[in-house]
Amino acid sequence: MDSPVTVAVVYYSATGNVFQLAKAAATEAEKAGAEVRLRKVRELAPDEAIAANQGWYDHAATTQHIVEARLDDLDWAEVVLFGTPTRYGLPAAQLKQYIDTTGPLWSQGRLADKVASSFTSTSTAHGGQESTILALNNTFYHWGCVIVPPGYTDPIQFQAGNPYGTSHFSEGGDRPPGEVELAAVEHQTRRAVEIARLLRSGRDAA
Repeated sequence: MDSPVTVAVVYYSATGNVFQLAKAAATEAEKAGAEVRLRKVRELAPDEAIAANQGWYDHAATTQHIVEARLDDLDWAEVVLFGTPTRYGLPAAQLKQYIDTTGPLWSQGRLADKVASSFTSTSTAHGGQESTILALNNTFYHWGCVIVPPGYTDPIQFQAGNPYGTSHFSEGGDRPPGEVELAAVEHQTRRAVEIARLLRSGRDAA
């Protein structure tokens, strides 16, 4: 029997919106038969900044049980799913700092040929979702990944409206991810797992 596809869902979330998407992705990957690691990246903000925002403080307190991402998680995974809020149209510094530690794996070619995809959340409807995902793709290009976007490959995408990757906007923090966004990230995850499975079959056949 073939071993399951391995999936690392690595995310940063301040107040919990990206976490909800990441958790849905991890659950869907498991349903698709994958072995999954859900990992948060290390917080860089000072305690006083977190304490000054009740939503941020509460989310940090309720997700202490989530394991912090290590380089081993990327090395292990066949599929890498990154989740991040948008910061001025770019990935959050916390996720970028984690990415910046991957040089040893990259230099050995250990990140090449992985399936990669990403998702994001913003405060406003046009707050930089696509530019954030495109910025993460720049990393995947350097790693030599196979980028798998959701595209318009499922009816949910015609509702979700973002072929680059699942995106959510919180209307200033008042709206958590809804049914459409969660269904979109689930489709994106299933697609990434299936492409990884096909790539593995092709390599085995070769």
